[in-house]
Amino acid sequence: MQKLLAIAGPTASGKSSVAVKLAKKLNGEIISMDSMQIYKGMDIGTAKVSQEEMENIPHHLIDIVEPNVPFSVSDFVLLAKNAIDDISNRGKLPILVGGTGLYYECLIYPFTFGSAKSDDTIKQKLYEELEKYGPNYLHDKLKQIDPVDAQKIHPNNTKRLIRALEIYKITGNSKTESAKSDKILQYDIDFYVLDNDRQVLYENIAKRVNIMMDFGLEKEVKFLLDSGCDFNMQSMQGIGYKEFKGYFDGKITLEQVKNEIILNSRHYAKRQITWFKRYEFAKNLTKDQLIEKFNL
Repeated sequence: MQKLLAIAGPTASGKSSVAVKLAKKLNGEIISMDSMQIYKGMDIGTAKVSQEEMENIPHHLIDIVEPNVPFSVSDFVLLAKNAIDDISNRGKLPILVGGTGLYYECLIYPFTFGSAKSDDTIKQKLYEELEKYGPNYLHDKLKQIDPVDAQKIHPNNTKRLIRALEIYKITGNSKTESAKSDKILQYDIDFYVLDNDRQVLYENIAKRVNIMMDFGLEKEVKFLLDSGCDFNMQSMQGIGYKEFKGYFDGKITLEQVKNEIILNSRHYAKRQITWFKRYEFAKNLTKDQLIEKFNL
């Protein structure tokens, strides 16, 4: 089994900086496990690591897709596996860094993409529902059937949405249930989760959002909109971007946008903490403890 190191944890917990130190110490390269940093031009709102902060350590799966292009978990898994093979074959250590739980789940465990056959009659009925009621109606149906898969599929990605509902109607099982296999790790992985005091984490989130606003997050979002993006796109549904819709519609102030981003980031951090608690093999350490453990 290939050897991996993972640094996970909630947003604003300090993963990126400690990962660079680890990569230098352990002859490693970093693979981003962040579902927003894949997008080109979305730098400030994603707290994307800068070239200076990378300190000449190669970072993979950052800036790989345009914001107007849909990107699935299966797309990510394929690219991540290729990156792991490439790094390992060059005698270096792949270091997974980021907080997107679904990316970890589908990479480190067996993951299939749905082998159920297609049924044209079922598919046609679903397309008729789509035309009559719209994508949000179908997405709500998927949420009830398969909340895990619904998190992965944007309502506007109608092809994948209809396929997920089709699998359920054909097999009687959700796509997630159909894809389940024994939870056997696919890699020899040392998995660390940065454990922060909750109040300190919330303070870090607020500081980060204030810095984003000072660095021109409003201008970044405006540039994306001027370049043809809109708030229905998968990329623009990310925290730090979706909150601007009301602002550009003239309904809320910039201060309200900032407060919404802080609040949504805090809620996301809670979900991340809950997600990684499920991994019994994970080791929870503070950033200082991790630095001390590896003598960084």
